[in-house]
Amino acid sequence: MSRQIELPSSTAPQDGIDERRAQWAKELPEVDTRGMAILGRARWITLTARPPIEAVFKAHDLDSGEVDVLFSLLRSGPPYRLRPTELFRSLMISSGGLTDRLNRLAKAGLIRRATAEGDGRSLPVELTDDGIRLAQKAFREDMAIEAAMLEGLTEEEQIQLADLLRKLALTITASRPFS
Repeated sequence: MSRQIELPSSTAPQDGIDERRAQWAKELPEVDTRGMAILGRARWITLTARPPIEAVFKAHDLDSGEVDVLFSLLRSGPPYRLRPTELFRSLMISSGGLTDRLNRLAKAGLIRRATAEGDGRSLPVELTDDGIRLAQKAFREDMAIEAAMLEGLTEEEQIQLADLLRKLALTITASRPFS
């Protein structure tokens, strides 16, 4: 049997996850809800943070998939060029999904693709000057919103939280005992 960990004191600020954990502690007190305390909050944070971030992208007539491509190309550094196979592997999407994104970005003039007969997966994709400017602007706006979301934490707390989340991500990636 798993041990139920201590719930927050009644004087500590409470959120919806605390309420759910308290309900489960009464209903199934032997079940360890630490996963909910951490992963449930991570899910809630992600769902709550996405709309204002997505609004930045929408203001630039982009969706998050297109932004992923632009940001991947931008962070690759000059000449801001990658092969489609490098892009879809780093984005963890299908090559077909990437092709659709690349077509939309090329039509918008934000990327250019080499044209040649044969296998398009080996032809580099690169940002245009407009693509570089837009990607830089959208990334700066995105990071400003994310920084504002973290203002409730001190710099030391932000570093500690990032370190703990990295450790959790690496642990989950390495073990995957649940799959």
